[in-house]
Amino acid sequence: MIPSGRSGFRSLSIAAACAAVVGAMLAAPGQAAQAATLVSDPASVVSPFIGTTNSADDFPGADAPFGMVQWSPDTPSRPDGGGYEYNDSSITGFSLTHMSGPGCPADGDIPILPHHRRHQHRRHRRFHARQRIRERRLLFGGPEQRDQDRADRDHPQWHGPFHLPPSTTQANLIFKLTGGATGDSATSWAVVGTNEVQGSVTSGHFCGAGNTYTAYFDMIFDQPFTTNGTAIAKTSAVAPSKSKLHGALPRTGVTPKAAAAGPNNGYVTFNTTGNHVVQAKVGLSYVSTANAAANRTAENPNWDFDAIHTATHSSWNTLLNRVQVGGGTTAQQQIFYTALYHSLLHPNVYSDSNGQYIGFDNKTHTVDSGHSAFYANFSGWDIYRSQAQLSALVAPGQTSDIAQSMIDEYQQSGMFPKWAQNNGESYVMVGDPADEILADYYAFGATNFDAATALADMVKQAMGPTNIRPGLNYLNSPGYLASDGAYACCNFYGAVSTELEYNSADFAISALAGALHDTANQTTFRNRAQDWQYTFNPSSGFMQGKTAAGSWAGGFNPASSDNFVEGTSWQYTGMVPFNIAGLTAAKGGNAAMISYLNSVLAGFHGSGGSQADPRQRAEPLPSLGI
Repeated sequence: MIPSGRSGFRSLSIAAACAAVVGAMLAAPGQAAQAATLVSDPASVVSPFIGTTNSADDFPGADAPFGMVQWSPDTPSRPDGGGYEYNDSSITGFSLTHMSGPGCPADGDIPILPHHRRHQHRRHRRFHARQRIRERRLLFGGPEQRDQDRADRDHPQWHGPFHLPPSTTQANLIFKLTGGATGDSATSWAVVGTNEVQGSVTSGHFCGAGNTYTAYFDMIFDQPFTTNGTAIAKTSAVAPSKSKLHGALPRTGVTPKAAAAGPNNGYVTFNTTGNHVVQAKVGLSYVSTANAAANRTAENPNWDFDAIHTATHSSWNTLLNRVQVGGGTTAQQQIFYTALYHSLLHPNVYSDSNGQYIGFDNKTHTVDSGHSAFYANFSGWDIYRSQAQLSALVAPGQTSDIAQSMIDEYQQSGMFPKWAQNNGESYVMVGDPADEILADYYAFGATNFDAATALADMVKQAMGPTNIRPGLNYLNSPGYLASDGAYACCNFYGAVSTELEYNSADFAISALAGALHDTANQTTFRNRAQDWQYTFNPSSGFMQGKTAAGSWAGGFNPASSDNFVEGTSWQYTGMVPFNIAGLTAAKGGNAAMISYLNSVLAGFHGSGGSQADPRQRAEPLPSLGI
């Protein structure tokens, strides 16, 4: 356990160092960085509309740091994860869960749509999406702060007012129970008294995978509704996922909860002739409706919306102020703090206020002693290069809980997360990113987790048969992932990219072993990490696919994605960040390496660049950390 004094000192030291660097970066030419005034209220600078168009797939609604609930509007285009397109002209509902920036539809559970006239299913409500939520703080507030020093680590509830049409007896809220982003296989709905409703939805299947989860909610209002009920909606088919999985999916051995028929939606109707502002508080749980109600009661017992908003604003400032900036333009500061804000949304809290959560074995567990919450939603391949390190620097307490959650997942399922949604693994993307994530968490200051158990489990996953590392047998012989090899499971593709990902993962294991004074595993995995040399062709100067027989795969083009994942050999050849000297020597020396870097950087202009695969979206170079 890190003493609070050490933790706070480390945070202040990091903030001061980052402030000096970033302040100098943003300072105008000729302006002394020291003279720049630091932003004092970074939460007010954040613009959550950044990233809500051009397929960035972020959501603009209210959220707490690493928050469990992301109550945010959805629009007809419904971009993946975020659900909101800035240029759409209507809103289809305000759903309780969202995911920031994934490549497939996800979450969007329990959209709630205000409207008037007789209760009937409405597909959308016409008004400009931007205008309606511009003052987002007036629509939804943040969660009540349980412990100021812990900076709002876990908050499964939200509180906010619905502004319903005035002077009508038919002001309705429709709960679109089957309106999740990937559809819902089961729903439930119940009315509790005259001002409370609760229910559940079962969804999942991220990127077409087999994972499922059930979300439970409980909502209470500050005035009674006059009528309520369920209705049958005209359901529309969920658009198929743009991504696909490669190869067969594993049999998990976990028996999902039995699906039960349920209503398409529920509704409540208010008489707003006297007061058209209806306050609502909602609790969310992935365990039960009872836990959802308990979350709401424990964390938000009163009806003080302004206090909730102020507490959450303060929570964001606690984290955002750990990287202080000054100088530059207002727009530059807004871009910077919005990016930092987005980096602190996931992985997010998944456990309840009583510590319970549904684990990866589909059983109810309790948060480990010494930790505040269990976290979920790991987009491993996307975050291990930079977001993981930033999270450890800025939020070492929460990040340590995230690391312990990964260890718990291994105990429950025999696997670290690869691309896990809630309590299910999807096997999306490649490599074994948990190794880099855990090693970097530890290296960058988030050390309050069972690192010894983490290392032991990392070694097991890297050495034995596993669904996370398909093709592991090829690392023993011939020492590389053959381009024509047999890979039955799970989502294997891009043999060269996957090989390089495994090499980086092995080096991460070596680094953590060294930090923990395990010299045997440090040496073993440092040596195996050098297997990249099997896929480097000194004749071409590029990483290339290789057959099981040992010959180079035919038809090589360094600008093609054949044998690569969302990239090309131009981009991936440099992906030996742990042995740049060795790669430089293999390419023929410094001059050859400089020529390669100049070429790939000059020719890399998104999907239209000469060194990028035109069929893929623009990706950062996965190689030298640039």
